[in-house]
Amino acid sequence: MEVRATDLSEPEVVSLIQLHLAEMHEASPPGTDHALDESGLSEEGIETYAAWDGGRLLAIGALKPHDDFVELKSMRAHPDARGTGAGKAILTFLIERGRELGVPTVKLETGSGPMFEAALGLYRSFGFEPCGKFAQYEPGEFNQLFALEL
Repeated sequence: MEVRATDLSEPEVVSLIQLHLAEMHEASPPGTDHALDESGLSEEGIETYAAWDGGRLLAIGALKPHDDFVELKSMRAHPDARGTGAGKAILTFLIERGRELGVPTVKLETGSGPMFEAALGLYRSFGFEPCGKFAQYEPGEFNQLFALEL
């Protein structure tokens, strides 16, 4: 498995982002979906990575810089790669990239419910803990906020 930067021109990456957006929109109550599309992931400073097995896309994930932390965005394993360790591999890579950037904390916002249980289990297994408000996010009945101190 190889994790490398993507400039979002790879059709497989774009397709997985579009699938992720559709699923997040469907699984999230109105006003609670904060997933980024390709234009959002192309904003200045955001780094997007893809995990590959040869020519097969396994997972994607991005880091959005803030003043004193980085935020995980667009964490998504390809449906055909679930259970292969791809999510764990890309999360490990993104955490290490946060360390390289010298930030003290990695934060994320995610949802609640069956669609989010696997991701929540992954984040907790890495030591992410619930946290309070950050950036434009407020914890709520659906939205959950987590942080990992590096």
